[in-house]
Amino acid sequence: MTAKECILGRRSIRKFKADPVSHELLAQVVETASYAPSWKHTQITRYIAIEGELKEKIAAEGTTIYPGNGKIISNAPVLIAVTVLKNRSGFERDGSYSTPRGDGWQMYDAGVASQTFCLAAYEQGLGTVILGLFDQATVESMLQLPEDRELVALIPVGYPDEAPAAPRRKPVEDLLSFQS
Repeated sequence: MTAKECILGRRSIRKFKADPVSHELLAQVVETASYAPSWKHTQITRYIAIEGELKEKIAAEGTTIYPGNGKIISNAPVLIAVTVLKNRSGFERDGSYSTPRGDGWQMYDAGVASQTFCLAAYEQGLGTVILGLFDQATVESMLQLPEDRELVALIPVGYPDEAPAAPRRKPVEDLLSFQS
């Protein structure tokens, strides 16, 4: 599969088969995703694979902001919590911000890492969807995250039980401009 085929073929999957996803396969996906670029190569993204009772508790109690995401999580065999190490991306060694964006770079790094994870999963036959609507403090508490970590996204993972069509895309003329 070429990079273009992977990018064009990957879809957000919200319905999954009941088949379990092996820990070895998840490790392979994370190993591939570890090659995502990051601010000054800080590699701040950390993944937590969640299964069983804790996954169901997050689905039930951690998605009250948008219960539809709880249904997606409950349907997936595994849930990946995408977390970041705080106060590293976008910072200098003395703790000052490197740019006016402050700590906003950690979200950029987490986004690049999340998309890379999803593409690597797709290449292995897995479906994913990146969820941003969840009760962050509740889920962080359930995961018992240390103070130096922040939860950024949740990614349900499993073998797809749907094949959605590609949504319409804006034409290149709307997306690209040139300046001299």
